[in-house]
Amino acid sequence: MPEARIPLAQAVIYISQAPKSNACITAIDAATEDIKNEQTMEVPDHLKDSHYKGAEKLGHGKGYKYPHDYGGYAEQDYLPKKKKYYKP
Repeated sequence: MPEARIPLAQAVIYISQAPKSNACITAIDAATEDIKNEQTMEVPDHLKDSHYKGAEKLGHGKGYKYPHDYGGYAEQDYLPKKKKYYKP
């Protein structure tokens, strides 16, 4: 696709020049270990899809805070048990 050549090249150059950290891979590894060794956690109801018939009755999406309405981050429970994987 010739129209994608320049944006893809720009993306590669940008990423290659960006500061590097292994924080992402250690976060992914820690999450993967939890999946292997612990019982997986249920997604909180307020984070579940609410765009289908019957979702409201199940409480899906109720109380959800859209992060972009709060400057990019909304204080709400994302996991039933407190976990922190990404440590910059």
